[in-house]
Amino acid sequence: MAHQTPTPSSGLPTTFPAWVEYHAQHRGQRPAMREKDLGIWQTITWSQVAQQAVELANGLAALGVRKGAHVAIVGENRPRLYLAMIAAQYLGAIPVPLYQDAIAAEMLYVLQDAEIQVAVVEDQEQVDKMLEAQADCPELRHIVYDDPRGLRNYTDEGLLSFEALVEEGRKFQSAHPDHVAQATANVGPDEAAAMFYTSGTTGKPKGVVLTHHALIDRALAIQQLEGLTENEDVLAYLPPAWIGQNMFSYTQFLVTGFTVNHPESPETVSIDMHDIGPTYYFAPPRVLEGLLTQVMIRMEDASALKRKLYHACMNLAKRVGTHILDKDGTVGVWDRFLYRIGDILIYGPLRNALGMSRVRVAYTAGEAIGPDLFEFYRSIGINLKQLYGSTETSVFVCVQTDGHVRADTVGPPVAGVEIRVAENGEIQVKSPGLFKEYYKNHDATVESFTPDGWYHTGDAGYLDTDGQLKIIDRAKDVGKLADGSLFAPKYIENKLKFFPFIKEAVAFGDGRDEVCAFINIDLEAVGNWAERRGLPYAGYTDLAGKQEVLELIRDCVEQVNADLAQDPKLCASQVARFLVLHKELDPDDDELTRTRKVRRGFIAQKYGVLVDALFEGRESQFIETEVKFEDGRTGRISADLRIIGAKVFPSNTQKAA
Repeated sequence: MAHQTPTPSSGLPTTFPAWVEYHAQHRGQRPAMREKDLGIWQTITWSQVAQQAVELANGLAALGVRKGAHVAIVGENRPRLYLAMIAAQYLGAIPVPLYQDAIAAEMLYVLQDAEIQVAVVEDQEQVDKMLEAQADCPELRHIVYDDPRGLRNYTDEGLLSFEALVEEGRKFQSAHPDHVAQATANVGPDEAAAMFYTSGTTGKPKGVVLTHHALIDRALAIQQLEGLTENEDVLAYLPPAWIGQNMFSYTQFLVTGFTVNHPESPETVSIDMHDIGPTYYFAPPRVLEGLLTQVMIRMEDASALKRKLYHACMNLAKRVGTHILDKDGTVGVWDRFLYRIGDILIYGPLRNALGMSRVRVAYTAGEAIGPDLFEFYRSIGINLKQLYGSTETSVFVCVQTDGHVRADTVGPPVAGVEIRVAENGEIQVKSPGLFKEYYKNHDATVESFTPDGWYHTGDAGYLDTDGQLKIIDRAKDVGKLADGSLFAPKYIENKLKFFPFIKEAVAFGDGRDEVCAFINIDLEAVGNWAERRGLPYAGYTDLAGKQEVLELIRDCVEQVNADLAQDPKLCASQVARFLVLHKELDPDDDELTRTRKVRRGFIAQKYGVLVDALFEGRESQFIETEVKFEDGRTGRISADLRIIGAKVFPSNTQKAA
């Protein structure tokens, strides 16, 4: 099917309010959203979505929200927060989702920069943050909350419940019956639909302004590519402030008209996955790593016979599973028969345990995924594919197509997208999904484009012979060792993180003679491993420093080194020494972004004494670090960290620069 851009002449809606009205008219009684409350799934139909959006739009108008205003949305995935985003768009206002786990001080910059006057939040925790920020943000006049628990005695001016907002809306509608309809009619496709703030890895966050046209165009392109229908079920469990989740559970939801399901809480996501059985699934690599860790832990606790059967079946899956999924005709009858037996005994129950029995299309994005992790999911019959994009491109730049999925590429350009590779290896893009501007930052907007209009992605890569894009790393992170060999830290880190015992890794080596690394252990996986061996420990720092754990991690590192030795471009990037950090890297300590991407430069600076100790070949190094707690208090953690040498293997290939 040819890619069709929505225009008035195409007959397709061109704005989000128009899509809501379209679905209310064409599939009004079908479920639009479900929310699990007290263990019971509650359903909202498309007709109810349209009705409630108008009620809320009148309520926001009563608070002074007008076209072009910014409305902050803060909380987990909740139907009322989604309805608030829709309601803002009905008025021509612009929803600005914020990360719900950010502290008030982090939110303050966005509240001030976007000149937020109204914030719609989930619960008492978010209300407290808004009230704290209000002292430095006088323009924030109204805070609307969804969940009233704990707020009975709050008497702050401008604080009102969702029910009170709806009541204000009824009064406003009586006095101004045509206000919302007229505002909606004046919303154009090339106007701002939403604003997402970047993670600010290299400075202050920037507000990325995306239009109705940009977002809707990309959603339609993927709908046509994957054959998505109104019958899809999606689980919305990632932060709504992340463009990835927002694209899947908001933009595509409003364009395709499928059902979005909202978990009861972050802790019940696994159970809710089983309840819903999503058909269209999205997860960044860190989530897939976590799920795999759970599988590995359960297998470690299984009987010897079950472990033997599991490993035998997984060896078969590794050899033929992806070929069977791709239907490439290369697998013989006997192996197909064995795989079918494995599907009955292992793969099917494993997909069910992961809540992925009904998944038809699964995407991963946000950062590079390790090839071992990627192939694990595909080998057991889950149609996991990689996509490539960013906030500035409305996510979808490249997507892998069925039958042409490879671990080392992110697929060809999606319909409507053009890609070129600059002389320095940077990927540059033209797309209907490109952002309108960085809010109040003209210079940054201009700098993000080439003189001839191509967007600078900042990623290094190349198009291979069959037109698929290969990403090497962030252009700024790719470097060379002292001998000129390629150094791609993210690639090395992903190989390390495939092991269930390793939660995070940071590799260093640019301009150095060798590669060294920081490692975070996975407390749950290593804790389970330690308990089964009768190894006592008192928390993360104690466990991370135990000799037995260091030996366990050294074995993982040496397996990665053995694998890297086979790679002609990265054989020189084997990890010579490593240390296990005394604390987990944490967004609250500015070591990770809110989407859990490593702030590599910040970490290198903050832990410079450890980096020096690694490359100087010391045996240990004392470190004391300040940490932030969830309630805003600070404390200090200190430890004497052991530095461990790892075996480096001779290359079996000809080294390439």
